[in-house]
Amino acid sequence: MIVAVPRETFPGENRVALVPASLPGLIKAGLEVMVERSAGLAAGFPDSEYEKRGAKVALGRDEVFAADVILQVRAAGANSEAGRGDLGRFRKGQVVIGMCDPLAAPQPAQEIAGRGATLFALELLPRITRAQSMDVLSSLATLAGYRAVILAAERLPKIFPMLMTAAGTLAPAKVFVMGVGVAGLQAIATARRLGGVVSANDIRPAVKEQVQSLGAKFVELKLDTSAAEGKGGYAKEMGDEFLTKQRELIARVVSESDVVITTAAVPGKKAPTLVTAEMVARMAPGSVIVDLAAERGGNCELTRPGETVVAQGVSILGPCNLPSEVPHHASQMYARNVATFLLHLLREGRLNLDMDDEITRETMISRDGRVVHPGVCELLGIRPPIEEQEIRGEAEDEEPPAADRLDPPGDDEYPLSRGE
Repeated sequence: MIVAVPRETFPGENRVALVPASLPGLIKAGLEVMVERSAGLAAGFPDSEYEKRGAKVALGRDEVFAADVILQVRAAGANSEAGRGDLGRFRKGQVVIGMCDPLAAPQPAQEIAGRGATLFALELLPRITRAQSMDVLSSLATLAGYRAVILAAERLPKIFPMLMTAAGTLAPAKVFVMGVGVAGLQAIATARRLGGVVSANDIRPAVKEQVQSLGAKFVELKLDTSAAEGKGGYAKEMGDEFLTKQRELIARVVSESDVVITTAAVPGKKAPTLVTAEMVARMAPGSVIVDLAAERGGNCELTRPGETVVAQGVSILGPCNLPSEVPHHASQMYARNVATFLLHLLREGRLNLDMDDEITRETMISRDGRVVHPGVCELLGIRPPIEEQEIRGEAEDEEPPAADRLDPPGDDEYPLSRGE
């Protein structure tokens, strides 16, 4: 079975789905690995390194897409425009694995399904112990949280640590992190290492101990947050009334901060607005906001995805692909995740798609020419195959009308005896 890695086509995407160090494990499992020419160059992995580890370097994209399994960083909805050029290359029986953004952009997944390919979206991995080594979102959020602090430190007209010098004492920068998932925790740790005084807040009360364990202060809000955590540990979308109260309570902390890093996101939904224009106006000139939810519309009312906005002297950064700014380590982490996931699907060197397995079932978007994931089907307005089967099964259990029954008629229905 041939596994292939094409060069990424999303604008500004410097990552690659496999790195040379990840190849021996796949080859040992009985797979052949093919990499498109220069696929890893932007991440610091030349073709020669892949060849040394046993991969074949393909010169053309058609050769790559003839493989049995395609591994990508951005597939389907995660690269809906530039990726359309590859749509005609997908074929029946082929398996495609990557980040697909199916809950925000389900249509491209349906188009790939129409080509007959089996599509897996790694963003949908269940947050269970067995899937931790495959968790691409946690890997990439770790790098995004780190990079956000570095960007803030570069932009801030102050230094982060407190310094006591002959010229006087320099006060440390005050950093406020909103949203304490993986990215938020890494932002806290990085800001602390740089010497900042860090505080953080999250609508999930369970993260308080994690914040404090990193040496930061947890900002508590007197709100009912019992319903703030959904399936798999992800934050749930809260109502307008809750968000209004949250903004009122958080305004003072924001105004006193030199750096605000926002990370709040809900899978498949627009990011909640946590920092209003009025809050920005109350911040000191030179302050910095780094909005990690910019790609989903942003947590700050003034955020513009992919741009830096200056309002009232405050810089609002809206980066959309921070992991790609550190592509070497981002690719290294992603490759470990995707290789582990692929090996999970294998039995004796061949694909074995066990639908009783939670990891396989939750990440599969399409199979046999159809979208099969219930959540994506709902967004597309179509019925999941499993639901159709249940409906058919219920219909079969119902007693058919008399005209359709197959049991032989009784004597009262026919006046003549059966013998005649």
